Formats: sequence, C-alpha cells, structure tokens
Amino acid sequence: MKRDISWILTCAVLLFFSRTALSQTQGQAHEHTHLEDYVQYAPMAANIGMGWTGIEARHTGRERVLTTGTAFCVMTALAGGLKYTIHEERPDGTDNKSFPSGHAARAFMGAELVRMEYGTGLGIAAYGTAIGVGCLRVYNDRHWWHDVAAGAAIGILSTHIAYWLLPMEKRILGWDKEDDMLIVPTYQPETNSVGLALSYRF
Repeated sequence: MKRDISWILTCAVLLFFSRTALSQTQGQAHEHTHLEDYVQYAPMAANIGMGWTGIEARHTGRERVLTTGTAFCVMTALAGGLKYTIHEERPDGTDNKSFPSGHAARAFMGAELVRMEYGTGLGIAAYGTAIGVGCLRVYNDRHWWHDVAAGAAIGILSTHIAYWLLPMEKRILGWDKEDDMLIVPTYQPETNSVGLALSYRF
C-alpha cells in the first residue's frame, strides 16, 4: 500500500526553517511568551470538536474522546517517566526536567490524532501548530531541540497506541451495543493523576 508522506515532508521542511531562524536568537536577550502553554491543547480540542461541526471523521464523537483520553494518559506516563528519570537541566536553568518536552508531546499527539481522524490536509495544519509549539519552547529557553524531537515522537507514538487499544476498549466498555453510558479516561494536572469518568443518561 502506498503511503502519503507529504505531511512528513512538510513538517520536516517547516522544522528545518524554524530551527534555522531560531538559531539567530541563541545567546541574545529576547522577550519570552507563554502562548504555547495554551496553543499546545489546540490540536487535541480540534480532534474532538471538528467532527461535531459537520467535518467527516473516521470515528464517532465518543470514540474520539476515548482515543484522545487514552493517548493523553499514555503520553503523560511516557513523558513524565522520562522527565523524572533522565533529569536533564533546562536551557534557562530553572529545573532538571527538560527531557522530553511535555508541551511538544501534547501538541504532536493532538496533531497526529487530527491527521488520523480527518486526513492529511487538516493534519498538516495541526502539525504546523505543533511545530510552532515546539519552536516556542526552544525560543523561550525552556527546552533544547532534542527535547522537542523526543516529545514529538512520544506524542505520535501515544496516538498510535491509543488507536491500537481502541477495539479492545470498545469491547470492554460494551460500545458495540446501543446504550447511553460513557466512560472516558481523565487527567488532573493539579495532582498529576489519572482516572475514569462515568456518565449515564437515564
């Protein structure tokens, strides 16, 4: 089967030119921004929400919520585990949790979800957003480039794990039957904990 690799080439080109441009700011004083703290969640939100606006998606709304939640939990476990194992110092010296970039992991996880749900066209737009997040983390002296690359790989891998687990999760949850019950994974950033949320319509 022939695979469409145009989105990979587009991301590589954008990342190359972004890295070249940002290299000009290294060693120079510049203002920092917190924009990526919010934009990192945009691809995830788009993956869940676009299908409800009439854009054709591969899966139903609750399946998109489930895959997003599962991917998020897998990504958090992988990225968090490495952060607390490797102890790499950030470029700005604030702590030793630089590797990998959690922001990049979340952004690229969402971008791959969008690509797999809605196709290459919208996927490229989502990947452009994710690349922007990664570039801002480097620009703001919060990460090295290899932190961003590792975060991106973890995010993409987590998405594929979530889709691989989806059929099993649907069997466990009984989603092959018509009912009004919804069980989805949850994550609480304040306590760094995961759980399940149950919703049932009587």
